[in-house]
Amino acid sequence: MKTRALIERGKDGTYGVFTPDINHTIIGDGNTVEEAIADFENSVREMKLSYTENGQEIHDELKDLEFVYEYDIASMFDYYNWINVTQFSKKAGINPSLMRQYRIGKTYISDNQKSKIENTLHELGQELAAIKL
Repeated sequence: MKTRALIERGKDGTYGVFTPDINHTIIGDGNTVEEAIADFENSVREMKLSYTENGQEIHDELKDLEFVYEYDIASMFDYYNWINVTQFSKKAGINPSLMRQYRIGKTYISDNQKSKIENTLHELGQELAAIKL
């Protein structure tokens, strides 16, 4: 089963990963995104192992889990800090000042704005993938 695993940057600068769409609480944290994902995946393994070691059946929602990792906007720009937020906002058609507010995570972002950012990221990825040197 595919489910979302959200990556967020904490106020202390560390990263956390959690699953909002299943009933079981699974979390991971770390100083980097990679550490947080590794801790998260370890938590999943430990949870499943705990069930089997105690002779319990693993709950259906925990079987065959496949995670789709998603960033909140602030964490995405923090992790990919080489993206120039001002230039990116112009490409996405979003006010640069507003984009900087999204970047620091202090402003609500609508689904429409998230979609603009995601579409621009995908376009950028396609452009980069097409480069030949």
